[in-house]
Amino acid sequence: MRHYMDETLLLLGGQLAALALQEDVGPGDLTGGTLLDADTIGTAELKVKQDGVISGLQWLEVVFGKLDVEARVEFDAVDGDRIRAGTVAARVTARLPVLVSGERTALNLIQRLSGIATMTARYMDAMEGTRCMVFDTRKTTPGLRAFEKYAVRCGGGANHRMGLYDEMMIKENHLYLSGLSLAEAISKLRAAHPDTRLTAEAETLEEAKEAIDTGADIVLLDEFSLSDIRAAVAYRASREESVMKTQLEVSGGVTLDTARDYAETGVERISVGALTHSAPALDVSLKVKRPD
Repeated sequence: MRHYMDETLLLLGGQLAALALQEDVGPGDLTGGTLLDADTIGTAELKVKQDGVISGLQWLEVVFGKLDVEARVEFDAVDGDRIRAGTVAARVTARLPVLVSGERTALNLIQRLSGIATMTARYMDAMEGTRCMVFDTRKTTPGLRAFEKYAVRCGGGANHRMGLYDEMMIKENHLYLSGLSLAEAISKLRAAHPDTRLTAEAETLEEAKEAIDTGADIVLLDEFSLSDIRAAVAYRASREESVMKTQLEVSGGVTLDTARDYAETGVERISVGALTHSAPALDVSLKVKRPD
């Protein structure tokens, strides 16, 4: 599926680009500004150097637009496309000093987002044919969460909550510090925020059953064995009043090699923190063509 950054993400992108360019270019590029003719126009090709899923292409417009309002970007691909090594995904036309000054800032985010999208796609490929989706977590780079979660969508995955404000999730520390049981915590949150999605983390099969019975929207099975996951799925199926509304999510220890085993248990969701905290960058380059 093809994806485009929405207005909110582009607005955030403008703020991020201003910060990133200040960090890298500062008051000016000493090398490029001295050696290159400021009036000469050139073109740089964004080339993908390994197979993967591209994400963040509009970042090129954001970055180079900050450096030169006359910079132009042509796209040969769209976010979410599966790209073969050697493919040119976009071209940037601008003054030569601008092309070399914006190169690293442009590449840093695109290779990061494309790496996340690529890893996400691999998880989805591993689970193909099941009812399961891969989800991200809040284990994101500070300040880049909206972009990294966008990259997960580009790879075919889905987003967990954006933060602590848009969904509720009961974890072990909440129960420990509040002194409430899992059922009591679910009931209290339901009363306070009846229309907000609620996830309950379960560390044992009994807690999972308790969360299903109490009506959590999602029950997160944390570090469960395959046999206990299957038991939770079977228990949910036996509870007719909850089977249509309670989803089961697996978290902890899931890898590309084991994802399909978990998906085939009948759960709907697998959350993988590695999507955003450990995805290797996709190798991309921005090669400037020498003007005639």
